[in-house]
Amino acid sequence: MALLCKETAAAEAPSLKLAAGIGKGALAEMLASTRRAGGSGGYGVGGHTQCSGGGQPLLWDVCVAVPRRLILPQGSGSWRLQSHSSWLPFEPAAPLDAEFTGLYSTFPQSSEPSLFDSPVERYLKIRQSVQRFTVTQLGLAIFSKENSNKYMVHSYNFFLFPSMLGVRDVEFTLSASSIQFLSHYGFDYNKFLKDGIPYMNEVQEKIFRQHLLAGSWTFRSTSAANRDVLRKVIDEVTCWIAVAEEEETMILQDLSDYHVLEVQLVLRQALQNVWTEPIGNKKVMVKKVSPQHRQLLENSSCDPCQMELILLSARGFTNLFQILVEAKKPLVGHNMFMDLMHLHDKFYKPLPESYEEFKRNIHNLFPVIIDTKTITKSMKKNYLFPRVSSLSEVYAVLCSSSLNPKDPLWPVIALASDCSRYAEKESPHEAGYDAFLCGSVLLMSAHLLLCRSAEDSVEAHPSFSQYLAVLAEHVNQVNFIRGGVSSINFSGEDAPCHHPPALVVHVQGWPGLNERQIYQEFKGLCHFDVRRLSKNQFILLSDKYKHVRLVLRDYKHHPHLPVSVYRHWRHSPRVNCLLQVSGIVALWSLLAFVLGGAPSCSL
Repeated sequence: MALLCKETAAAEAPSLKLAAGIGKGALAEMLASTRRAGGSGGYGVGGHTQCSGGGQPLLWDVCVAVPRRLILPQGSGSWRLQSHSSWLPFEPAAPLDAEFTGLYSTFPQSSEPSLFDSPVERYLKIRQSVQRFTVTQLGLAIFSKENSNKYMVHSYNFFLFPSMLGVRDVEFTLSASSIQFLSHYGFDYNKFLKDGIPYMNEVQEKIFRQHLLAGSWTFRSTSAANRDVLRKVIDEVTCWIAVAEEEETMILQDLSDYHVLEVQLVLRQALQNVWTEPIGNKKVMVKKVSPQHRQLLENSSCDPCQMELILLSARGFTNLFQILVEAKKPLVGHNMFMDLMHLHDKFYKPLPESYEEFKRNIHNLFPVIIDTKTITKSMKKNYLFPRVSSLSEVYAVLCSSSLNPKDPLWPVIALASDCSRYAEKESPHEAGYDAFLCGSVLLMSAHLLLCRSAEDSVEAHPSFSQYLAVLAEHVNQVNFIRGGVSSINFSGEDAPCHHPPALVVHVQGWPGLNERQIYQEFKGLCHFDVRRLSKNQFILLSDKYKHVRLVLRDYKHHPHLPVSVYRHWRHSPRVNCLLQVSGIVALWSLLAFVLGGAPSCSL
C-alpha cells in the first residue's frame, strides 16, 4: 500500500522525526533532529534509511510533518518523538506493503476466494482469517522528486510484533504454507519474534489505559528467562538498599530493551524508597531516596515511567499509523483488500461484522485509495499490456522497451545509495522491496495513461497532480480477487461483475457425487468453481469464456454428466418450487371448478 501527497508550496511546519532502531530489542527509538528543505511540501513522510547489509541492525529514519508535539525522554526503552521547526517535503509517494503469518484460514471452514462470493461473503471469509493471523512486516518506500522526472527512493522495513505491554496476551496463528513461502524468500523470523515493533488497536489501548489508571497492570513476563532476570535484579537491589545511604546509586547492566522498562516498574512498586532512571537502552540507574523526594520525582515531567509514555511505548507502530491517517493523503497499494482489513484490525479497531461499516471506516481513515492492481487490469483491456499478475511481473513489463519507447519524460526512478541492495538484487516478498515496486508501478502506469490520453504531447514537467487526475476513474476502486464484483468501491456501491454464463451439471446414474468429485472431473480440462444446486445438480462458474465453450463442447451430451447453460427460471430450486406450488394451486382450483359446476338458472 502507499501513501501519497499533494504538491503544495514551500513551507515550514512542526514535524516529527521518527527513527525506528531495530537492534536487539522490541521497541524502536524515535530521535529528534532538525532539517530544512526547500521546494514543494505538504504533510507527509520522507527520510533516510539503512535498508541493506547483512546482519547489521536496520535503522529507519522517517520525518513526518504533523501539527502536534509528543516527547518521550531518551533511554526509557520506548518510542521517542520530539517536534522541531523544520519541514521535510513528502513527495510524491510513500508506498506501503505488508506480509502476514497466513492468508486464508481453514478454521472453522475454508476462506479461500470463490467466484460465487459476493463482497459481503468475501469480507466475512477474510475477516475470520485476519482475526487469526498477524502482520509480520510492513514496508515503506519514500519517493522524493529530484527534478522534472527523476525520483529518489528510500525503502524501509518494519518488523512488527503484537505489544507485550497489553493487559491480555495476544494469540495468533501461523500458516505452514505462508511460513514456508516467506522462508523461501529469506524472511528473518528471528527479527520478527525478537525485535518486532509493538502495536495495538484502539480497543486494546482503551483496556490498557484503564488498567494503568487503576494501577492493576503488570508487564506480561511469562517466560522462565524473564522471571529469572527479574528475580536476580530484585535480590540484588534489595541487598544493596539495606546498607546504602540516601542519594547513593547503583547501576543495573546488560538488560534488554523491554527489561529496562519492566525492571523500573517492578522496583518502584516493590520499594518505596528507590528511584530509577534508564541509561541508554541496556542500563538502569537505581538511587536510594526518601519517600518525599520520591513523590516529587514522580510528579515531574521528566519521569520516563509516566502513564502516557508507557502508553506511547505500547502503541509503538500505531503512532506512525495514526500520523498517516491524520495526513489524509491518497493511500496506494497493490491488491490491497486484505492489507486494508489488517490495517483496520491491528491499528484502528477490530473488524466489524458489517461489511458496509468496514467500508465506511476505511473511507474515513483514507478518503482516497488507489489500487495499482485495478489500474493494470484496466490497462490490459485498453492497451497492448501482457497478461501478467504478480507485482514484480507488472514492474518488469512497465520497465520494458515496448511500453517505454524512449520517452524523455518517462519517470526515472533511482534507489538511494543506502538502499543499493534492492538495485543489485531483487528481493520479492520483502515488504520494503515490494513497496518500492508498488510506487514505481504507480508512477509509470500514471505516466503511460497520461501520454495515451493527451491529445497533444505531454507538457515538459508533468506534475503528480496530473498523474492523480488521469487515475481518477480508479480512485477508491480496490481489486476483488475472483468474485461477484470486479472491484470494491469504498466511496459508493459495488458494481456487479460480468462473468461468462454459469453452467449446470446434471448427474445421471452416478449417485452420491459431491462438489470435490465434480471439481476433480473438470479440472483436467479447465478451472471452475463448483457449488451444489440440488441433489443431482451442480453449478459451474468460470471467469474465462473459452473454458465455458470447452466444457459445453465436450460434456453437452455426456451420458452421466450432461452440461447445459444455467437458466434461472429453469434450474433455480426456488423458481421450481414456486412453479410447482403454483401448478398445484391452479390444478386444485380447476378441479374445484369442474366438480362444483356452474350454478344453473330455472325458468
